[in-house]
Amino acid sequence: MNLALFDFDGTLTKKDSLGEFLKHSVSRKDYMVNMFKFLPYFTLWQLKLINNGVAKEHLFRIFFKGIDEEFFKKTATEFSLKKIDFIISKERIKILKKHQANGDRVVIVSASMQCWLQPWCDKNNIELLSTKLEFKNGTFSGKFLTPNCHGIEKENRIKAHLNLQEYKTIYAYGDSSGDKEMLALAHKSIRY
Repeated sequence: MNLALFDFDGTLTKKDSLGEFLKHSVSRKDYMVNMFKFLPYFTLWQLKLINNGVAKEHLFRIFFKGIDEEFFKKTATEFSLKKIDFIISKERIKILKKHQANGDRVVIVSASMQCWLQPWCDKNNIELLSTKLEFKNGTFSGKFLTPNCHGIEKENRIKAHLNLQEYKTIYAYGDSSGDKEMLALAHKSIRY
């Protein structure tokens, strides 16, 4: 059996699902206010004083800390099932579907959140390794439950989830420096 590993944002999509989810989840005014609050963390990340996982955790805290878990997950599922197909690249999804048709094991490995990727992955019979949010007592704590699934963490999650020796050929598809370690695991890697 072969294995096909896919990054999600920028690899399978034409737009970043995080940005689209944020716009979907809050009013335009709240989006603008929250992005302004996030600006100091964005600047620190751009200056490489904090890593992208720390910056992203701050972003989610600013937007969603204290939000009701059921409401949040309902919003994420709605976004997943009604909006994601509109940002998927038709050409790239054909590649994924071809792997499925060939009987290959297909896994999406993404820094985006499980809450909005899982319903879409379930609908398309795709396994998912991604970042998870922490909920406590029915509300979002403002923290991640798992490390941000980016860079070396992609490699860690893949190796924890899969025995790579079982696969005749490993394919990996990515588009950014955050996919470098995942691409290095493959026999055949494609960087867009």
